[in-house]
This record gives sequence, C-alpha cells and structure tokens, in this order.
Amino acid sequence: METFKNPILPGCYPDPSICRAGEDYYLVTSTFEYFPGVPIFHSKDLVHWRQIGHVLDRPSQLNLDETPCSKGIYAPTIRYHNGVFYMITTFVESKTGARRNFYVTTKDPEGAWSEPYWLEDAPGIDPSLFFDDDGKVYFTANRVPPNGQQYAKHMEIYLQELNVETHELVGPKFSLWDGALKQVHAQEGPHLYKIHGMYYLIIAEGGTGFTHSVTIARSETITDPYEVCKTNPILTHRHLGRNFPIVNVGHADIVQTQTGDWWMVCLGSRPYGGEFSNLGRETFLVPFTWENGWPVVNPGKGLVEAEMLRPQLKLKRWSTLPACDHFEAEELGSQWNFIRTPRGDFYSLTERPGHLRLKNSPKTIMEEVNPSFIGRRQQHIEFVVRTVMEFEPQSEFEVAGLVLLQNHDFQIRMECTKMNNRSVIRLIKREAGEDRTWSVKDVTSEKLFLKIEAYGQEYHFYFAEQPEQWQVLLENVDGRILSTDVAGGFVGTYIGMYASSNGKEASNAADFDYFEYVGLS
Repeated sequence: METFKNPILPGCYPDPSICRAGEDYYLVTSTFEYFPGVPIFHSKDLVHWRQIGHVLDRPSQLNLDETPCSKGIYAPTIRYHNGVFYMITTFVESKTGARRNFYVTTKDPEGAWSEPYWLEDAPGIDPSLFFDDDGKVYFTANRVPPNGQQYAKHMEIYLQELNVETHELVGPKFSLWDGALKQVHAQEGPHLYKIHGMYYLIIAEGGTGFTHSVTIARSETITDPYEVCKTNPILTHRHLGRNFPIVNVGHADIVQTQTGDWWMVCLGSRPYGGEFSNLGRETFLVPFTWENGWPVVNPGKGLVEAEMLRPQLKLKRWSTLPACDHFEAEELGSQWNFIRTPRGDFYSLTERPGHLRLKNSPKTIMEEVNPSFIGRRQQHIEFVVRTVMEFEPQSEFEVAGLVLLQNHDFQIRMECTKMNNRSVIRLIKREAGEDRTWSVKDVTSEKLFLKIEAYGQEYHFYFAEQPEQWQVLLENVDGRILSTDVAGGFVGTYIGMYASSNGKEASNAADFDYFEYVGLS
C-alpha cells in the first residue's frame, strides 16, 4: 500500500481545521500578524493539497495595523453546511490585547469571502461552529471559568447558540468542560461533533509547546455534563522525550471520508540541531478508529509518524508551483505574505514589468510596522534561495536585500547599502533587538545575485556580480536564533525581500527579477 509523508503542510501552518464538502476537503490555518490572513487549501485525497487563496485577503476584512508579533489571527475553524462555508476565528487586537471573535462566509471557497461578522460578548479564543440536526447552530470557545481559575491558565470550554441570520449570539452561555488533565493549563481549541448519536468535544490542553495534547469528552445532550474519556489524552508526544523527531503535537480537528474512514489533522513541530524548530508549527495527518465509542489514534502506536499509510481515497496530485517566481503575473502568488496589512504603494509588479519593485520605505523590519517586505515561509530543513536584485543605494540609510525573519527582534539580513561612500553587501545578525554586523564585502555592480543555502542549522550566504560567479559573504552561520524556542512567539521563519531607508524619506527602489526557493529536505 502507498504511504504519505508528514507534515502534509510543511512550514508555519499551525492550528489546522478541516471540513469536507462531498468529495472535496478544505483546510485552514492560523496566520497571526501576516497578511493575507488564513490560507485555505483544497484536497481530494487528504495528502496532496493546493492553496486556493486566503480567506481574509482584503484590508477591509483584516486590519493588522500595529499588531504585535504573534498576535492577530488565532486558530481558525472551517465548516461547511447547506452549501455555505463558514470560517470563524479570533483576532487579538494590537493596542489593548483584547480578543474578539468573528466569522465570514462564502458559497465558493476559491472566491471572495464576506466581510466579518463580529460577535459581541464572545470571550475567549479558538472559536468553532457546530451545526446540529435540529437546525440550531452553536458557538464554542474557551473562557475563564465563571467561578474563577483554580490554577494558572485554568480555562473552560463554553457554548452558546448562534443566530446565523442576524449574526448574533443568543440565549445563555453553557459551561461544557474544563479539560481532562488537572493542573495542565490552557484548555482551548474546542471542536464539537455529533457522531453515532453522541456529542463529542475535542480540545487542546497543555499549551502549544512540548506538553501539548488532544483530549476528548462526550455527552448524550449538547449541554449536559460531559463524560471524560478514560484514555485521555488521545494524542500527545510529550511522553516520547524532547529528542523525538516530531514534538508539540496537539490542536486537532477531525473529518470522516466519504468511504467512512476517520482522519485527524493536528499541529506539530520538527526540531533540528537540538530543541529548535525554525519551521514553526506545521500541519500533520493521522488516522484513527473508534472503539467502544471513543477514538483510538493510529491504533497500535498512538502517535504521529513521519511516514504513514495514506487514506484509501482516489489519489489526486495537483500541479506543483514553479520553484522560481519571475514576477510576470498581475498579482503576487498565494505563497507570498506581507507583515501586517499593506498600506501605501511600497511595491509594484507593473512599474517594471517582469520584476518586483520594492520601494525604500522609511519603515524598517526592526519595528512592529508594515515594512517594505514580501516573504514566504521556510518549509524545509534544507533549502536554497536565489534572487537577483538591481539596486543602487544613494546613502548609508538605504538598504535592500534578503532577510531570514523570525520577528522584528530576531532575524538575519543580507543587504546592500552604502558605507564610507562605497557600495557594500553585508550580513547582519539581529538577536534580542541588537544588531551585529558579521561580514561586509565591497561590490561594484548595481546588479547583485544573492543566494542563501541552509543545511540544518547551518546557513550559508553568497553573492555574485556575474551569474554563477559566487563569492562567500559568510558560511556556517548558526540559525538557531530563527527558532521560536529562542525568539518566542508562535510563528516560523520567513524568507523574503526587503527594502528600507531607515527612517528617512527616499525615492529609491530595488528591483527583483526573480525569486527561487528549492527545498532539499
């Protein structure tokens, strides 16, 4: 029998949620401070996925101005009911840190989604929707228990009816469950299902790191006390040790195939070079069965494996995206993201056809702003990135080049600028908000070829003034500062193109002819 390899979505695609519409499967993940928000993927076989866009792709839907790193969009849920798709999520606001829940709808998941329907008096994070047999719709999320927290980060899951016609929560709030694992914090990520006449509530417990887990409870009625599964947690990797190749497993959603089989998507991380996860939290797939009314995940093993037997569905492979983007399309491809909602005209695909033009914005990538940056996720432990850039800096304030980005305080920048009236290419490490220049080389050409190679936690940086005539800028650079384990937060590493005038007004710009990303492992 054929197998598939995990993760099914490599790179920073955390908090997966899945639904089925006939023989089609759709999946969404969190995006935090990146724009567009909530990538949506389509599959026919649960293994091969193609991105069909973003749910939140308009500034009117998603205002990320001043949103701190690892805030913004948390844990979306996607559901399909009576010909309509629903995506519900939490927006963690920038200034106050307030958590607000909203949902959007569409009849065409590849098309435009509605403007947000904001829910009033809907505390907590990680909302989900459940459509019951009697036509009622219910909202679930987590909250501080009404009687107070018994220990740090003690939360409970609650439920309230949702009127999808008026887009309002109605009726009382019902406390459902505060988790199976006492003294284990952060009960969150609830999903409610009706299976075999019973209501099942799957949640995440233990936080998003090493102690992450999936637990389950059930009830004969939707609001009565929930019976706890005695084999909880039904999925975790915390007992396997920190050196196991897949860690942080949790935050699950489930789906039944048209052939009757059951599958679970969940997040996990692949550490390398020690306990460092540069790729962030990724999306994994694992089967489960039912025994005595409870799920058994990956029977006989009880864990997520790097290679597993694939679902018994007709195989459907999609055309792969080109490794090289020549910027010849009218719009950026769906692999590209901005930091926060893009404001102004800091980039163009038309001013110089066949090139991406990035203008030297006064904003910098060392601030929590919307800089002149366009990037994509690092999706492989080993990879090669190449680009060619035309840029003539006019002052020491103007820079342009490539950046490996964890957040505004942890990054590695490979940038061209002026130093002592000379054009140079330099490598700067930014750790805990402090810049350190590692290497500086003179350049004479306005056209520079740039290359980054990564082999595990060793990153190598090269430049050339003529095609393939590579010179070493710096090799064997330790990349561990790009992991959440060092930098904190919830996102994985991004790789992108960047231009700035570092607080000064400028009319200059950098033109990128292409950007090539090749995953090696």
